[in-house]
Amino acid sequence: MNDNILKIVIVDDEEAAIDNLCFELRRFSRLNVVGIAHNGSAGIRLVEKERPDLLFLDVELPDMLGMDAAVRLRRVTDWNMHIVFYTAYDKYLIDALRNFAFDFLLKPVDSAELDIVVDRILSASQSEDAERQLPVKGNECRLPASEKSFMVVTPTGDLRILRVSDIGYFRYLSGRKIWEAALASGVFIPLKRNTTAESLCGYDDSFVQVHQSYIINMNYLLMVQGNRCIMYPPFNSVEELQVSKKYRKIMMERFYQL
Repeated sequence: MNDNILKIVIVDDEEAAIDNLCFELRRFSRLNVVGIAHNGSAGIRLVEKERPDLLFLDVELPDMLGMDAAVRLRRVTDWNMHIVFYTAYDKYLIDALRNFAFDFLLKPVDSAELDIVVDRILSASQSEDAERQLPVKGNECRLPASEKSFMVVTPTGDLRILRVSDIGYFRYLSGRKIWEAALASGVFIPLKRNTTAESLCGYDDSFVQVHQSYIINMNYLLMVQGNRCIMYPPFNSVEELQVSKKYRKIMMERFYQL
């Protein structure tokens, strides 16, 4: 982060919320809003262009979820950028989203809550500046892969927070034209109709497509027997997970890397 001014990008589709946040941010001399985008795709392009220190990201955007945008940004950001989710949704989402983001704010942004977040940001900035004076051994993910959290949407519009370790596999139901997630609890969660295999695999490197209709969590894969995936409990009795020729090579390469 810059020693003097921290660059901020806001991604939100609600003008009133943007105006409120910008008004509140003017109170801080070290913060400068360098760009605003109104959907996830434009927001990703803006972040790549401006390389901000801080991103205020709405949880639900017109073209994607804020969590999806954050996942995509994680692949392309080679600098230290903090994400603050903000939304009008109830507080039950806060703890889960804080596993993924630097912090979380509710709309309309409260001045006192924003003060707390900004204090954390400035403190983090000072710590990161100090760390840059030390030898760097390499980049490491701050969260264990199995503990990453992400958000999915059901066909009825409900939001669910899941951890990678909750999911054994995804399967595509051609009759309903939807994907669903198979959880360790034995529950299947249907996902919104426009969910794609690419977006599911993008949540974490552990998710690998093995068939047109199946994506598995490689952490649960015990072995491949013929063209069938043998899984660790609680998915050891699942017999439907087939590996097709198209995906076999990539899946096996990933398996041997574990």
